[in-house]
Amino acid sequence: MILKLILGEFLHSSRKQYAIGILALIASCILQILLPKLLGGAMDMLRDQDVSVERVVLQVIMMIALALFMSGLKFVWRTYIQGKARDLDCYLRSRLFAHLQTLPVRFYHNRKTGDLMAYAINDLGALKSAFSFGIVFLIDGILINLLAVGTMFRTIDPVLTLLAIVPVLLAGTAVVWIKPRIRSRFTRVQEAFANISDKVQENISGIRVVKGFVQEEKETARLKEASLERSAAQMNYVRLSAVLSPIVSLCFGASFAVSMILGAGYVIRGRITLGDYLAFNTYLGMLQTPVNHMGKIVETWQKAMASIRRLDEIFLTGNDIRDPEHAGGTPRIDQGIAVRDLSFSYPGSSREALSGISFELKAGQTLGITGDTGSGKSTLVSLLLRLYNVERGRILIDGIDINDIPAKELRELIGFVPQDNFLFSTTIKDNIRAFDDAFSDEDIEEAARRAEVHGNIAEFPEQYETVIGERGIMLSGGQRQRISIARAIIRDPRLLVLDDSLSAVDTRTEEQILGSIREILRDRTGILIAHRISTLKNADRILVLDKGRLLEQGSHDELMAAGGKYYRLYMSQTQESEVYREEREEREEREEPV
Repeated sequence: MILKLILGEFLHSSRKQYAIGILALIASCILQILLPKLLGGAMDMLRDQDVSVERVVLQVIMMIALALFMSGLKFVWRTYIQGKARDLDCYLRSRLFAHLQTLPVRFYHNRKTGDLMAYAINDLGALKSAFSFGIVFLIDGILINLLAVGTMFRTIDPVLTLLAIVPVLLAGTAVVWIKPRIRSRFTRVQEAFANISDKVQENISGIRVVKGFVQEEKETARLKEASLERSAAQMNYVRLSAVLSPIVSLCFGASFAVSMILGAGYVIRGRITLGDYLAFNTYLGMLQTPVNHMGKIVETWQKAMASIRRLDEIFLTGNDIRDPEHAGGTPRIDQGIAVRDLSFSYPGSSREALSGISFELKAGQTLGITGDTGSGKSTLVSLLLRLYNVERGRILIDGIDINDIPAKELRELIGFVPQDNFLFSTTIKDNIRAFDDAFSDEDIEEAARRAEVHGNIAEFPEQYETVIGERGIMLSGGQRQRISIARAIIRDPRLLVLDDSLSAVDTRTEEQILGSIREILRDRTGILIAHRISTLKNADRILVLDKGRLLEQGSHDELMAAGGKYYRLYMSQTQESEVYREEREEREEREEPV
């Protein structure tokens, strides 16, 4: 398993700390075994008429010193073992997050956010528990049981010891039988928890839609149903795990009964001393805690094993966007981009999202792409960014196949503004610079000015230090789009790609942004994807896609002269704009005072 290799790396790097902690724990367990014998010796000493006070005091001092030393050892093993367990939690979370960053986009199409959150919280928490209390209880239980039983057998009475531990062995057998069933039920609990996390996350993210469609009660009912499912799974798990404690208590009750009856008879007959009898029962009491913990140990490690299997599914998932072994060089888009007979289908789909697309874009030119929803516009950009493998057809940049360009270097060439305009729940400043300290405040403000959003930012009390809430909820749709554009501009990319990034701004703001973008694109290559023809008409070349096929291509004038789909789209949008303009003028006239 990949996760086992990762755990091995961590444990190897932390072997000294774990060794100190485990040695301290072992020493503590050994010293615990001495205390009942000292206590039994003190009891026998008091029965002796000739014993001196000094001997009794010395015995008490030894017991106190032993207890203090054990406390020091406990501090050491708690510091090292439990401290390293917290380090392990941080280490695994970092490795998991880093691995998630490498996975392709298609991985997230099949995974819910809530489920991934459960991996990072619940499953890693189960592993942390296993490598803290799980290790302590396991070592403590094994040593205390072995040393206590050995001492009882060797120094007190072997027959009494054997008879007393038979019920304990029965308890251990029950634990071994129950543990696989606990593991499977805990897996179902984790899955139910992931389902709840997903529903809560989805509801909060879409709270505007929920309220807009008056779905509060239905969403509450959905969450209640998921909670009941988790409760049922949890109760199935608890009912089984709760059986262990009564079994252990019943068995120890039988053990103490044997010890009390037989042990008392042995003392009366002089086979063992009263001190031995006291020490024996003390040892038997010491056994109860580790055996009681057997259920907890099994539960903890079964949780950990179930979580390891779940996490391993993630760690075994690889990135199919492989960088070439021998890179073909890093282009600068000095010559241009060529697409040759490009076809593509999304994983798991038989329908072609793109079919036989071919075109060329010279360096310094701007390409416009339009078409109906689902025509393949965004798919084309996803392939250009190598978010998916290009397997049928080719995309060339300066004559180099993008499959021969490392993905990181390719994406550093491109400033990409996606449709959803995702913003982080932090300041406007951090969103524009994308947490990159290399950009100065002047760079950030200049990028905002070129994206025509500086004026809006200046109106906020905290200006660029304004925290914009989750996904930029404090901003309007147009403001979010323009901040996303500023985030792309600040990187000074060789290729700027805007994927329908002006849809949420009004016509006047669109003209202002396009004016700035034309200045930006004066010495670089650009791709504009839009439904509005007004966004694209000044592009050097325009593609019209329809159901994944290239229907038309050419300049605005050429496509208008052809009288095809582009012409019809333009005329339709122009007429809509004219009607809207006339309605607005009529409304303004009615509002003017007489």
